[in-house]
Amino acid sequence: MTPLLRRVAPIIASAGPAGHVPVAPGTAGSAVGLALWLLVRAATPALEVIVLAVVLVVGVACATVTERHAGRRDPGVVVIDEVAGMLITCFWLPLGAGGVIAAFLAFRIFDIVKPAPAAAAERLPRGWGIMADDVVAGLYAYASVRLLIWAAPDIMLG
Repeated sequence: MTPLLRRVAPIIASAGPAGHVPVAPGTAGSAVGLALWLLVRAATPALEVIVLAVVLVVGVACATVTERHAGRRDPGVVVIDEVAGMLITCFWLPLGAGGVIAAFLAFRIFDIVKPAPAAAAERLPRGWGIMADDVVAGLYAYASVRLLIWAAPDIMLG
C-alpha cells in the first residue's frame, strides 16, 4: 500500500469531515450522499450511473484500507457506505422536496434496522461488508420510495 493511499483512503472513506461528526456520523454521511445526488442530478441523470459506480468501487477499497488502519471491523468513521446507500435510494428518481425527505428517512431507517439480507451482507470481509449492508438498505429504501411515488405522486414528485 502506498503512503498516498494510506493518507487519502481515510478521507474518502469518511466523506471528508462527515465521518468525524461526534453524533450520528452515518446520518452525516447520508446527507453527503444526498448532496452528491443533488449535484449530479443537476448536471445530468446519466452521470448518476458513473458516480454510483465510482463511489461503490472506491468505497470498497477505501473502507478496506481505513478498516485495516483503524484495527477494527467497520469503524464508525467510515461513512462512504452511507453515501452509496443514498445514491442508490435516489437513483434516477424525479424527486421533489417531499420525495427527497422521504428518501432520506427511508434510507436511514433501513440502514439502522438492517432487514435481511443486510445484516448477513455486513458479515462479508473487509470493505465489501462495510459497503454491502448499505447497498441492501439503499435497495430497500429505493423500493419504498418507488411505492410512495406511486401512492402519493403529488407529495413525492412535487
